[in-house]
Amino acid sequence: MELKTPLYDAHVKAGGKMVPFAGYILPVQYKAGVIKEHMAVRQEAGLFDVSHMGEILCEGEKALENLQHLLTNDFTNMVDGQARYSPMCNEHGGTVDDLIVYKKADNHYFIVVNAANKDKDFQWMLDHQLPGATFTDVSDQYAQLALQGPKAMEILRRLAPEDKIPTKYYHAVFDGEVGGIPCIISKTGYTGEDGVELYAPADQAEKLWDLLLETGRDDGLIPCGLGARDTLRMEAAMPLYGHEMNDDVTPLETGLNFAVKMKKDDFIGKSAMEEAGAPKIKRVGLKVTGRGIIREDQTVRRGRLRSGRSQRNRSHHFRHPLPIPGRTGGHGTDRQRIR
Repeated sequence: MELKTPLYDAHVKAGGKMVPFAGYILPVQYKAGVIKEHMAVRQEAGLFDVSHMGEILCEGEKALENLQHLLTNDFTNMVDGQARYSPMCNEHGGTVDDLIVYKKADNHYFIVVNAANKDKDFQWMLDHQLPGATFTDVSDQYAQLALQGPKAMEILRRLAPEDKIPTKYYHAVFDGEVGGIPCIISKTGYTGEDGVELYAPADQAEKLWDLLLETGRDDGLIPCGLGARDTLRMEAAMPLYGHEMNDDVTPLETGLNFAVKMKKDDFIGKSAMEEAGAPKIKRVGLKVTGRGIIREDQTVRRGRLRSGRSQRNRSHHFRHPLPIPGRTGGHGTDRQRIR
């Protein structure tokens, strides 16, 4: 049976079309529709419920050592409040999940994992942890809202003290507040636009949701669902677990080289990726120039499409080439699988 986020009633009240996703019932869209929601984020602002995501604490004298062992990125040079993206691999180099690690303080890290994987991820961490640290699943304590778009920061500043708003991308303020509601305010997102992700007490989620929508109403802020979230992340070339990567696909094959530090000490999956050598598949972006909609798992020559959507929104992201972080340009060949 699917679970409900703390904002379920707010979605139903707003006319959200509720569908099962990652073990939860979530809105795929609202009355405005996916295209208008997508364009609102590109031109004004949109508000997403991402409370289905998982949150895990890693604490203890050996917390950093555990992160270095479990994850592919390097966390040795982080400052308090900084966030860092990383894949987490299995022994064969496949991707268990991709996640974000926040350094709250020395020996205290806050980890955000994908919704569909949060139970699997937590168990993986427990099964492979080193002595000297503890992992605690605190997902039920938080609601997560994403305020995204060119006007997102302007809206937030009406509700949050300036000194509690992070100024740098991939940084967070852990003792922030929005409209008097305690929040972790993180300058991150999954849309390719400016904005923040807000972690608030679950029992204050609906109050925060209503406050943000009311404050941003005159700026064009509208609620957005899973459909727009997916089209936005694809335009921004952001991979999604279960599509561009999975337990059998390495982060190097997904083009996430920037988050795989092969020169650091051993981590789970490193030996397997070294033995495999240069990736034989690569992720590239395709633009459809004719009519029709490309679908996931469609065959492209000898490759396979891993994510696909209609181009009907025609936002500026489609009209310009998009660099993929950590990747060089290139086109798929008959010998490559297109992810």
